[in-house]
Amino acid sequence: MAIPKPPMTLEELRAKHKPLRDFNQRRLKSLKPMERLAVWITIRVGSMGFFLLIFGWTAIWLGWNSLAPKALQFDPPMAFVLWLFISNVIQILLMPLIMVGQTVQGAAADARADYDLRVNEKAEAEIEVILTHLEYQNEILMQMMRDMGEDVSDALKSARGDGPPKRRAKRRASTRASRPAGKSS
Repeated sequence: MAIPKPPMTLEELRAKHKPLRDFNQRRLKSLKPMERLAVWITIRVGSMGFFLLIFGWTAIWLGWNSLAPKALQFDPPMAFVLWLFISNVIQILLMPLIMVGQTVQGAAADARADYDLRVNEKAEAEIEVILTHLEYQNEILMQMMRDMGEDVSDALKSARGDGPPKRRAKRRASTRASRPAGKSS
């Protein structure tokens, strides 16, 4: 049986598959300033820090206007008209900004998924080249065994532990007996 042609070399593989660039850097550079702002606000508003800020502001506002002397209260208790107005303005302004930010983040997630797919495809091609190299080396080794007059199936069985290495044991014994005294390998 003839040895198959050599598989693709590392240089050929690298020429076929260009190296992938850092996805996050490219994506960040492609965003428009307003998209960057929307993502920045989305990240900040969606944090525990922002939640604690709003919670603290609300607790202080409601507490002050409920418990402070009437002369120092600036928002009528139980109605809290000013607090409701400010809270609604914040919600109305942040809601579309958060939606825009989430849209940009969703597009980034889709692009990242495409990038991950390309990385996986490249890794798959590299693994295939490695397996082809292993098969090629296996064919060379089996051809060398055939050329030495060895039975490949016996060698495979002994390599798997299915049977004793018959010919190798005989050859080792005859090699040791024919070696001059005082020389070791």
